[in-house]
Amino acid sequence: MFTEILRRLTAPDPDPLPFDDARLALAALLVRIACSDDDYAEVEKDRISAILQKRYGLSPDAATALRIEAEALEAEAPDTVRFTRAIKDSVPYEAREKVVEAMWDIVLADGERDHEEDALLRLVAPMLGVNDRDSNLARKRVEDAQR
Repeated sequence: MFTEILRRLTAPDPDPLPFDDARLALAALLVRIACSDDDYAEVEKDRISAILQKRYGLSPDAATALRIEAEALEAEAPDTVRFTRAIKDSVPYEAREKVVEAMWDIVLADGERDHEEDALLRLVAPMLGVNDRDSNLARKRVEDAQR
């Protein structure tokens, strides 16, 4: 299964991913953000599962299973660009703003704005076609919600 999604992600001109694959790509991107500081904390894992549960209407067990599947995909995927392109091609702009908001939620999940996570998110948001202003507004919404 991972071979097929990786093949789709690495194709020179890929078709938009089917819903399940796009959902897996988003989950893997969230895992990649969380792992970028070399400290994939339980609070980040729990937050990713909660985001997936809420975003896709999954049960807690299904959200955890999707996160675990995404962890395996993230470990095999060659680069972040593939995930962002898949999401950008499959998700309308307004929903991509919510993707950036979810990424900020992961960056801020452990109470620290880690430099590596922050830098990766600032690189990824424009790849998703989300401008700096909208990314900053997404971060502020997450910070306000955590207070």
